[in-house]
Amino acid sequence: MDILDLIRSSFGLQCAIVLFLGLLFGSFLNVVIYRIPKMLMRQWQEECQAFLSQSENAPVEKLNLWGPASHCTQCKTPIAPWQNIPILSFIIQKGRCAHCKTKISYRYLLVESLTAIILWLILWTYGFTLAGLGFSLLSLGLIALSFIDLDEQILPDNITLPLLWLGLLFSLSVSFVSSEDAILGAIAGYLLLWVVGGAYKLLRHREGIGQGDYKLLALLGAWTGWQTLPFIILLASMLGAIVGFTLILLGRHTLHKPIPFGPYLCLAGLSTILYPHWMQWFYQWVGP
Repeated sequence: MDILDLIRSSFGLQCAIVLFLGLLFGSFLNVVIYRIPKMLMRQWQEECQAFLSQSENAPVEKLNLWGPASHCTQCKTPIAPWQNIPILSFIIQKGRCAHCKTKISYRYLLVESLTAIILWLILWTYGFTLAGLGFSLLSLGLIALSFIDLDEQILPDNITLPLLWLGLLFSLSVSFVSSEDAILGAIAGYLLLWVVGGAYKLLRHREGIGQGDYKLLALLGAWTGWQTLPFIILLASMLGAIVGFTLILLGRHTLHKPIPFGPYLCLAGLSTILYPHWMQWFYQWVGP
């Protein structure tokens, strides 16, 4: 029996592989979440300077997802490979930088663990199939979008739009929706929030929903079809309202301060993918 046959025959081994890969991907997502907003800010600054015919005051260090190498954000000391092992290094170093002893945010641990768990749930639901691969890629993007939106209240197009097109591509053969439903889902997802956002701005004379949310719901529609959109919007709104009111009661938020809607859309979309039977329950509940 070769290694591929062994993997196919052992669900426990499959789980172990997926959890291990999930931790590695989660570690990379931490880089994505931290660096993409900074990369966008630099790009926008350069575009503004070019438009205004201004020169940069000082040379700026090149930043992308591959470089510079990982380092402590406080003391700038490079992180050695053995200090960057998901979860294990955090535990060994007691949640602190090995050089300057600055505390490392538990958020890094959360992203790694969450990624591993979600990929395992996708394996449990779809197995080692092309559909499972597609939904795994989608989940990685949704996790990154959620935390970026929480930090910066932006949903970067360089994550959202490729995922949207990828969803339409997967609908050709491996998604649980037809290409027709996927296309209608993308169109309806964008238009629904565009109409709601436009109406809110007309009535309140200020932005109520970010345009990134329009594109996010469009990509979820492309992956799950137009039929899921009412459920996704309702679940995301309920989650957002519960969290928002809880933060207000705890004194950590105010009614006039906006909260990012993207994480709740992502969570609702992931729920639809991981537990598609929820849709049947939802339509039985709201149906005649």
